[in-house]
Amino acid sequence: MNITWLGHSTFLFEIGQGQTALIDPWLEGNPKAPKDFTLPKIDLMLLSHGHGDHTGDAISIARKNNCPVICNFEISLWLAAKGITKTCPMNKGGAQTVNGVSVTMTHAFHSSSMQDGDRIVYGGEAAGYIIEIPDGRRIYFAGDTAVFGDMRLIARLYEPDLAILPIGDLFTMGPKEAAIAVEFLGAKKVIPMHFGTFPPLTGTPEALRELVGSDVEVIDLEPGKPYAY
Repeated sequence: MNITWLGHSTFLFEIGQGQTALIDPWLEGNPKAPKDFTLPKIDLMLLSHGHGDHTGDAISIARKNNCPVICNFEISLWLAAKGITKTCPMNKGGAQTVNGVSVTMTHAFHSSSMQDGDRIVYGGEAAGYIIEIPDGRRIYFAGDTAVFGDMRLIARLYEPDLAILPIGDLFTMGPKEAAIAVEFLGAKKVIPMHFGTFPPLTGTPEALRELVGSDVEVIDLEPGKPYAY
């Protein structure tokens, strides 16, 4: 499969049988989004929480592609109010298979809300995902989160081969906390996200690489360039 980082926390997965999954879509106004990148047809969307830098293009892309959207129950209600009814709501600890992709929702320590005009709409609790691809490998997409001790449970339950972790600091964990997350998860491959988009997000892949040691591969992706996994 190919994994393409589209800046910040937006990822495109092109999975074995030709399915495409888009996570936390924010392209319009994203300083790190590749300028000349054209999205393929999207078969599945996943939303980790409601903040605009993770849902900014969710409604427009869902409308264009008529694709199912995996999210928590509260976000599914907000989407329905916007005319997006092809949702697959779930909650933490639950699993479902949508368009051939097996997804489990995990915990995350973060807030969640949607800006709706001049209102702030409650977005349920933030979450992460375990995504199992057809060959049995599992990817842990942490979403926006601090490190937390129950990442050890995620490791025990799901044994992720690859972890996609925020490292920017300020609104999520920075490299120091992310290095502990890597230890808890036991993952040997890590893709950093949620860094460098704005000046306050100061964490870097280089800082994480120095902290995790040589037995963990820190994969520093370039926006728009697919990584063969």
